[in-house]
Amino acid sequence: MKIILLQDVKSLGKKGEIIEASDGYAKNFILPKKLGVEANGKNLNDLKLQKANEEKIAKEQLEAAQAFAEEMKTKKVTVKMKAGEGGKVFGSISSKEIAQAAKSQYGMEIDKKKIQMAEPIRSFGVYEVGVKLHPKVTGQLKVHVLEDQ
Repeated sequence: MKIILLQDVKSLGKKGEIIEASDGYAKNFILPKKLGVEANGKNLNDLKLQKANEEKIAKEQLEAAQAFAEEMKTKKVTVKMKAGEGGKVFGSISSKEIAQAAKSQYGMEIDKKKIQMAEPIRSFGVYEVGVKLHPKVTGQLKVHVLEDQ
């Protein structure tokens, strides 16, 4: 019997796959536990529409991430740090502070967990910080660190 899986089933397949299962296994295990449905014309058509919709949504998310990455290239986020005698810096700038500054200055919603920094910024200047917007898109954001008066 052909079955369309509604959930991932160990040793059978992933969600959305069409598998061949014995009649007894399908009727006694897969169908009663709602792990899959019989692969008839209506269910196959529903699966095709669902996959097309998922592809459309994924494409839209990719395009939105690419547009946001282009917008980020034109922006420069300014963050202020306190400094002591001789320009020695107190503390550091973390991804949380960069995300807050981007939101307050430009209204850009950036998740602090997606900001990629090898280590916190501990000196003044301009830095390029990577932001993971999508599995296929990483944007660059300029962070200008100034001395707080």
